[in-house]
Amino acid sequence: MTNVLKRKMMSELLKWKDNPEKKCLLIKGARQVGKTYIVNEFAKTYPHYIYINFEISPRLKRIFEGDLDIDTLVTEITLRFRDVPLLPKKTLIFLDEIQSCPGARTALKSFSLDGRFDVIASGSLMGLNYREVSSYPVGYEEAIDMHSLDFEEFLWAMGTPEESVSSIASDLRGKKPLSAFAAEEMSRMLRLYLVVGGMPDAVDSFARHRDLGKVLAIQRKIVSGYMDDIAKYARYSDKDKARACLRSVPEQLGGRFRYSGVDGKANVGSRMYGSGLEWLVDAGIVFRCLNLDAPTQPLALNKRFSVFKLFMWDPGLLASMLDDGLAVAIVEGEAHANLGAVAENFVASEIGRRGIEPTYFEKKGKNRDMEVDFVIGMGPGVAAIEVKSGKGMESKSLERAMSGVYGVPRGILLGGDGVSSDERGVERYPLYAAAFIFPDRSGYRF
Repeated sequence: MTNVLKRKMMSELLKWKDNPEKKCLLIKGARQVGKTYIVNEFAKTYPHYIYINFEISPRLKRIFEGDLDIDTLVTEITLRFRDVPLLPKKTLIFLDEIQSCPGARTALKSFSLDGRFDVIASGSLMGLNYREVSSYPVGYEEAIDMHSLDFEEFLWAMGTPEESVSSIASDLRGKKPLSAFAAEEMSRMLRLYLVVGGMPDAVDSFARHRDLGKVLAIQRKIVSGYMDDIAKYARYSDKDKARACLRSVPEQLGGRFRYSGVDGKANVGSRMYGSGLEWLVDAGIVFRCLNLDAPTQPLALNKRFSVFKLFMWDPGLLASMLDDGLAVAIVEGEAHANLGAVAENFVASEIGRRGIEPTYFEKKGKNRDMEVDFVIGMGPGVAAIEVKSGKGMESKSLERAMSGVYGVPRGILLGGDGVSSDERGVERYPLYAAAFIFPDRSGYRF
């Protein structure tokens, strides 16, 4: 990776560094989302840096095979890194691919109790969730999830000035329409993002070469690597199930996930493929959007855990699994392209990346059905969200959810070109507004 990709995770790391009562930090995420890259960049803020990668240098696991008290750990580390001073608050220790060294994960407790050294650990979600650890450092590590680049980070990587992005975000949050030029540019960049996605290697390649063929090759290599991870970590009985579930995601996108859709066989349920699907969720490749009994608070008590939609975290990896012709249609903005499920996946991912668990609601009736794409907690109440990829900007389901027995206080329709509100209170925004109008990790409430 030759370009320096600005990541929001950097501000999270700087906040952690400045916390005098910090614990060891564990960065979790799927493979190749940029965990190692961002910590190596962050390490430049320290005078001294010790980097241990347990997959590249397996011999270093010996540091954590004996006693795990802090004095022994310091002795073992300084013995192997004699040229790097191990100084309190001035040396960063990075334990990368920690899933390959269960003893190092246990040792985080000793580092946290001692408090002299800043320690970051990182690993793939699949390995972290399924490798044997004798004693998890519960209460002695602070965990944070990391995903691939979101749409705002993608704009930065493509050279859009940060002040321009901030101005656009501010206008959208203030319900102010963008200029014709800004709106067209944002729509164009969103079409690119839906195909390139946010995996750092893919973004970096596109920024340098503008070659979607090279991007596709990178994406398919990443998906192949995920398949290899399944073979590496999964139980033998789950390997084929997890692979089959992953292959079925594009076909089931946008609708209720059905286990029978994995292999086309009837009467197939979670008993057959549930464990395989769980692998994909735990690996950070896909995530569930649970169905609700009612779009009302508290949402947690209305969830139906057996009924859900399934989305992919990275839109580019999804695009790489679709027909090549659809990717071309997306980039060129062809009106005939059916982008409904792709657009819905983008919105779900942007919501999920902000730490909000998306849910949805549907109700079948004799005379009319109600289907709301997403329902989330937003500010003091609930927001119902509808996603539109075509010309039609009406949503009867959204209006019904906001009136009558449910009385959802806020309705948001994402799609179309402008920013407006109608007499029913439905707020309308362009699709790309999903990257800016929802709450973020800093606690912003729109």
